[in-house]
Parts: sequence; C-alpha cells; structure tokens
Amino acid sequence: MKKNIILILCLLVSLSTWAQRERTKSIIWSSLHGLEYEIKAGFNIGGTLPIPFPAEIRSIDAYNPTLSITIEGNITKWFGEKQKWGVTTGLKMENKGMRTKATVKDYGMEIIGDGGEKMSGHWNGGVRTKVQNSYLTIPVLAAYKLTPRWNLKFGPYFAYLMDGDFSGHVYEGYLREGDPTGAKVEFTNDKIATYDFSSDLRKFQWGVQLGADWKAFKHLKVYADLNWGLNDIFQKDFKTITFDMYAVYLNVGFGYAF
Repeated sequence: MKKNIILILCLLVSLSTWAQRERTKSIIWSSLHGLEYEIKAGFNIGGTLPIPFPAEIRSIDAYNPTLSITIEGNITKWFGEKQKWGVTTGLKMENKGMRTKATVKDYGMEIIGDGGEKMSGHWNGGVRTKVQNSYLTIPVLAAYKLTPRWNLKFGPYFAYLMDGDFSGHVYEGYLREGDPTGAKVEFTNDKIATYDFSSDLRKFQWGVQLGADWKAFKHLKVYADLNWGLNDIFQKDFKTITFDMYAVYLNVGFGYAF
C-alpha cells in the first residue's frame, strides 16, 4: 500500500511538472509570435439615454447606476518587430443597467391599468425607469502600444442581447390618450401605472469602444473602456417612445495578462 501511495505521489508530481513546463513553453511560443492573452473583470457605469436629450424630458430627478458586472477574455495579436500595433478581439459577458426618475411632458407611453388593460398616448408627470440588460459582446479593436505600460484600443463592438428588462411606472401626472388633446386619465395621490417595453428591445446592437489599459505589475492591468452604442436599443417598429435611445457606458476594472 505504501509503495502504491508513493507511486501515485510521484506520478502527480511528474504530471504537475510536465504541465508547468508545457504552460511555460506555450507562453514563450505565444510571446515569440506576438500573441497576448488576457482575462478581465470589471463593472459598467453609465446609462441608456437619448442623444441629444429631447424636449419631452424636462428633468432627471434621480439616477442610480446599479451594479453591472462584466467578465471578458481576449487575445491580442501584435505585428512587426517593435510590436507597436495590433488587433484585439475576444468575448465579453456583461450587464448594463440603471434606475432613473424623471419629469416629462408629452412623453410617448403605453401603460398597463389595474385590470390589465393597456392605454397609450402622451404622458405628463413622473416616470421611473429600470434598465437591466445582459449581453454577449465581441469587440474588434485596433491596439496601439503607447509605452511598455500603456496600451490604447479603439474599434467597433457587436453585442447580442441575452436577457433584457426595460420597465417601470408612471406617477403624479396624467395621460392624454391617443394624442396631446385626447381624453385625460389622471394618476395622483400615490396612484401609479406600470409599463414594460422589454419585449421591444433589439436583439443585435453595435457601437464603438475606446479605451486604455495600464500595466501596474508584470501580469496585472488596470483598464477603462468607453462603450458608445450607435443603434437604437429598441426595434424599428417600436413607436411608443418617439426618440432613439442608446447604451453609453464606461467599463472599468482589472485584467490579468498571461
């Protein structure tokens, strides 16, 4: 029995040594061929908003960015002898969310009444909005090595909506059904009506990413990326909200380079 245990221990040590040697060879091979691998973790802060702000939104009364986590793995291919320029791509799982409270006038809205009936028209009063969307994102970025510690990156990204939530409620105001001169339906004295546009969110979104990372230690990086959506988050046939809305978020966090 003791011989078997010693044999198993020796085998495990040998396998561990072999795995470490193979990993070292792989890292050296990747470095010689201009390849750099990285995993990143961080959080998004920003909002889903119209650009520019329309006249219908009179004021933003409250804003909560929520905790929106991102996890990413990517690879950079550096070119040339000096390896100043490269291309970065990878896969990112991310959340983009916020909570807002606003005062609006003649704001396109479809609300759900107490009996489940839907009413659409122009809302005047308070609006609470919750956005919590999960994406699978692929960036395709040009990379530039500014210094041995600083890298700059810029390019497009393409995102697929895995799970979306754009909902909320209206309060302290009134709805003009149909058009701004339609029948008036009031909601006052803590009475609210909910809305949910989650099923109208666009599945495929794209935009541009601009960012930089700084190598704090041999493997540890600190980074910041601005992600600016360039297409409306809602589908083309969605007409309730009369202006386009875009996802604009700053992603900050840490990365580990192999």
